[in-house]
Amino acid sequence: MPEEIRKKECISCRKNSDEVPLFSLDYRGSTFWICPQHFPVLIHRPGDLVGLLPGAEKFRPSEIED
Repeated sequence: MPEEIRKKECISCRKNSDEVPLFSLDYRGSTFWICPQHFPVLIHRPGDLVGLLPGAEKFRPSEIED
C-alpha cells in the first residue's frame, strides 16, 4: 500500500496513535508502525508478522535470550 494512504496504526493489532504510542519502521522505501506491545514480536517472533510486513518470512528471530 503506498505510504501516503497507509494509516498510522500498528501492523499487528491495528491500534492507532490515539490509542497507543507507535514506533515507526522505515523499510523497503515505506514507513510502517508498530506499538510497544508488538515490538518484541518483531525481534523475537518475526514469523508472526508474515502477511503483515512485506518480507517478514525472511526475518530471523533474535538469538539473545531474555
